[in-house]
Amino acid sequence: PKGWHAAGSKPNSYEMGMDKGAGREGNNCATIQSKDKKINGFGTLMQGSSPEKYLGKKVRMTGWIKTENVAEWTGLWFRVDKGKESIAFDNMETRSIKGTTDWKQYEIILDVANDADMLAYGVLLAGTGKVWFDDIQFDIVDGQTSTTDRLKQGPSNLKFEE
Repeated sequence: PKGWHAAGSKPNSYEMGMDKGAGREGNNCATIQSKDKKINGFGTLMQGSSPEKYLGKKVRMTGWIKTENVAEWTGLWFRVDKGKESIAFDNMETRSIKGTTDWKQYEIILDVANDADMLAYGVLLAGTGKVWFDDIQFDIVDGQTSTTDRLKQGPSNLKFEE
C-alpha cells in the first residue's frame, strides 16, 4: 500500500500488500501472509511519521485485525523514537492474537515525549498464518489513561515462580 513498507527480521518470508474488498466493511485492507512453511522470525508492514501533532501527549493507536491460522502471534505495534533510541514501545506480544479470529479492534497507548522525533507503527506477523488489518487511527487521550508501554513495565517474576 502507498506510504507503507515491508520490514522485520524475515520480510522475504511473507507476502505483504493490499487485499481489495476484504476490509471489515467491504473496503480495501492491508494483509501479511506467510510464504514459507516454517518461519523463525517476523514480517511487518509499517510506516513512520512525524510526531509533531502529538508531542507531549498520550496517544492511542487503534486498528482492526482479522486472522487466519496464526501459529505464533500477530498484533499492532507502535514505537516512539528520539534519535536512535526507542523511548516508548508496545507490540502487543503480551496480549497477542493467535489462531483464527474475526475482525476486532485493538489498541496501544503510549506517551509521546516533547522531544520525540519519530513515530513508527504497523502490524507484525511472527511465524506462519495470515493477518488482515484496516482502519488504523491515532487519537490523543486523557492524561490519566494508562499506557501499554512495555518499556515502562517494572521487573517481574524475579524468583522464576511463574
